[in-house]
Amino acid sequence: MIGSISRRRAIAVIAAAAGLPVFLAARGVNASLVRWEGTALGANASIALYHEDEAAAREMIAECVAEVARLEGIFSLYRADSALSVLNRQGSLDAPPAELLALMGEALRFSELTGGSFDPTVQPLWRLYFGHFSKADADPAGPDAAAVAQAAALVDWRKVAVDPGRIALKPGMAVTLNGIAQGWVTDRVSDLLRARGMNRVLVDMGEQRALGPRDDGKPWHVGVVDPPNAARVALALHVGDKAVSTSGGYGTRIDAAGRFTHLFDPRSGRSADGLASVTVVAETAATADALSTALAVSGPLDRPAILARAGGGAIAHPVAHGGQISTIGG
Repeated sequence: MIGSISRRRAIAVIAAAAGLPVFLAARGVNASLVRWEGTALGANASIALYHEDEAAAREMIAECVAEVARLEGIFSLYRADSALSVLNRQGSLDAPPAELLALMGEALRFSELTGGSFDPTVQPLWRLYFGHFSKADADPAGPDAAAVAQAAALVDWRKVAVDPGRIALKPGMAVTLNGIAQGWVTDRVSDLLRARGMNRVLVDMGEQRALGPRDDGKPWHVGVVDPPNAARVALALHVGDKAVSTSGGYGTRIDAAGRFTHLFDPRSGRSADGLASVTVVAETAATADALSTALAVSGPLDRPAILARAGGGAIAHPVAHGGQISTIGG
C-alpha cells in the first residue's frame, strides 16, 4: 500500500531496498515528525512518530528496529537459522521461542475462524510452484494436476500440533507465517511505542497501524495502490487507532506472465484470482493481515460471514479486476 510516490519518497524506497536505513525529520505543528525507513521481513518498512525530542525519538525507533531484527530471526523463511526454518526442515521443534508459539497460535485461530481460507500450511504449494517455474523449460500452464493434488494433500492447518514445549508437523508439511507475521510484528512495534507513551505514530512493517492522530489532530492518510498501476491510489483511507492490510496477487508473481501468484487457495491448490486485491481495516495489524489474506482467496458469498465471525468491526474493501471497489462489514 502506497500513495502516489514523490521523488523524495522514491529515493528513500530505493535506499531501503538496498538495505540502508534512512532517517527523515520534519517539523510538525507541536513536535518533530521523525521517520525511519528500511526493510523488515523482506519488505519496505517505516516508523513515523511525533516527538518533542528528536534524539529521544530516534533512540526509541532504534530499539524497535532491533526488536524487528530479533523477531525476523524467529519468523523468517529466508534465513536457514530461523526457528521457523528449523521447524520446517526438521518437522518438529522442541522448546520453541515464545513468540513463535504465540504467532502460531494466532495463525491457527484465524484458520479456524475463516474455515481454512487462511491456512499457514500452504508452504508446500509455494515450493511446488516456485520449483516448477524456476526451470528453464517450465510449462507456462503450471504444474500438472497430479503434482498440485499431491502438494495440496499436505495442506491442513488442523494437522499442526502446538504445545508449550513443542511444535510438530505431519511428514511433508511446512509452514509459512507470511500471511500474518508482518501484521504481528507491526503490532509488536506499536505496543513498544505505546508503552513508551507515544500516541502519534504510524508503523509500517509490511502492514500499517496508527496510534492516535497526526500532530495536527487529523487522521493519518493511507493510500491503497491500484493493482494495475502502482503509481495510482485506488482508495484513500483516513486512519486513527486502526490497522490496515492489503493482500493482492500483484504483490508476488511466480511466473513471468503473472498468472500464478503467492495467494494460494488451500482447497484447490491453485492461485486465487477472483479479486485484484482486498484491503482490511481492523483493530490490530495481525487481524487485518490474516483477514485480508483469507478474503483474497474466499468466494464472494463467504467474505461477509468471515468478517462477521471475526468481530471487532473489521471492514473490508475488495477491489475487482475491473477496478470496482466495494465495502463489507463495519
